[in-house]
Amino acid sequence: MSGLLALLDDVAAIAKVAAASVDDVIGQATKAGAKAAGAVIDDAAVTPKYVQGFKAERELPIIWRITKGSLKNKLVFLLPAGLALSAFAPWAITPLLMVGGAYLCFEGAEKVAHSLGIGGHGHMDHPKADVEPVDPAHLEEEKAKGAIKTDFILSAEIMTIALAAIPVSNFWMEAATLAAVAIMITVAVYGSVALIVKADDVGLAMANGGRLVPTRKLGQGIVKAMPGFLRILTVVGTAAMLWVGGSIIIHGLEVLGFGWLGHHIHDWAYAVGHAVPERFTAAVEWMAKATMDGIFGVALGLVLIPIGENIVTPAWRAVFARG
Repeated sequence: MSGLLALLDDVAAIAKVAAASVDDVIGQATKAGAKAAGAVIDDAAVTPKYVQGFKAERELPIIWRITKGSLKNKLVFLLPAGLALSAFAPWAITPLLMVGGAYLCFEGAEKVAHSLGIGGHGHMDHPKADVEPVDPAHLEEEKAKGAIKTDFILSAEIMTIALAAIPVSNFWMEAATLAAVAIMITVAVYGSVALIVKADDVGLAMANGGRLVPTRKLGQGIVKAMPGFLRILTVVGTAAMLWVGGSIIIHGLEVLGFGWLGHHIHDWAYAVGHAVPERFTAAVEWMAKATMDGIFGVALGLVLIPIGENIVTPAWRAVFARG
């Protein structure tokens, strides 16, 4: 009997350790995922365009297919690559992170330039994405493949940012944390996309079939609000990309020993934050730093646009043409 009680005590102790480990994994995954905010918001803003033009009943199946492709990108390809990088070439994480940051700056600046009518033509779109085949099934296949390929780039950014944000730990903790990041972000992004895509259908059903006047009014409001909401989401996604991309590059330069710009931005943000009443200091300082990081991101992205459009995009489309 005493042996059984000792065994149960050991099991309880193991369960506590396991629970603590799970808490650590979830906590680290949440913090690491938050670092990838720019790419996450951009992912949510970009994806709805892949179901435009399809019948309502095909929207959720397409999103589900893209979701499965995104999980495969993260768990099958990027997770092992990230763990190998962490184990055998940790020195490469910062340069790769800066490459991802530069891509975010390029993408954000291209959207800004395009909105101002001074350039930017959709850097990574599949060359066949805008050519509608006769067969709707073929069009769906092309759209889904294009979305999954675009997701691979965004997922690579997310996983690299998350990997850099994970505290130094053992292999299994890093693997579990990255897997948790992959699943949490994928569910959050494509769950949100599904809600966004179907919101107008729900609003239309409420407007046409609601028994009560407030229900019909709410449905009409949802339908009218969705185009504006999508535009706002795109603006927020672009701003987040530029902020995150710029801050990644600036931090990477500091890590590599080039901290002049980062130190000056910190000092300027500190000065701005302490020029307002104390209760607003932290918020204003953060906003000032994020704004300066974003301005740097725009400037760098504008410099990168000619390189992206004349070198990267043709190479990307050549790869897609073979795929």
